[in-house]
Amino acid sequence: MKTTVVRVVVGMAIVLIGIQFIPVNRTNPPMEEEIVALPDVKAILKRACYDCHSNETIWPWYSQVAPASWLLAWDVAEGREELNFSTWNRYTQKKRHKILKEIWEEVEEGEMPPWFYLPLHPDARLSENDHSVLRAWATSVPSVSEDSDDK
Repeated sequence: MKTTVVRVVVGMAIVLIGIQFIPVNRTNPPMEEEIVALPDVKAILKRACYDCHSNETIWPWYSQVAPASWLLAWDVAEGREELNFSTWNRYTQKKRHKILKEIWEEVEEGEMPPWFYLPLHPDARLSENDHSVLRAWATSVPSVSEDSDDK
């Protein structure tokens, strides 16, 4: 029985060491054009959103250790695909308006920042004041009609 436990532990150690050699993409592509926002809004976005929704991700030490590195790389890729503040210039006016509305909906519903992000990034927690600032910002943009030009 003791040799079985030793074999299992050694086997797990070999697997954990082996998976460290699987490459993970932790790049930050160049910024194209950042979102234009008031300084207080931008500070909130940088603090609570940019790690997953921009090309300015700060990769923590645990992003170097598998399997955590896989999860982080996947989360960042998904976040950038959904919304990337560093490529704001790629979105049409209509899409930008929709994104702002969705940002506020996600924040209001408590979906963003995600609960699992907050324990390791407590500064990303949004205060009532942060909510007020984001609500005012996201709802202050004039509505874009469905018939309007997408440019």
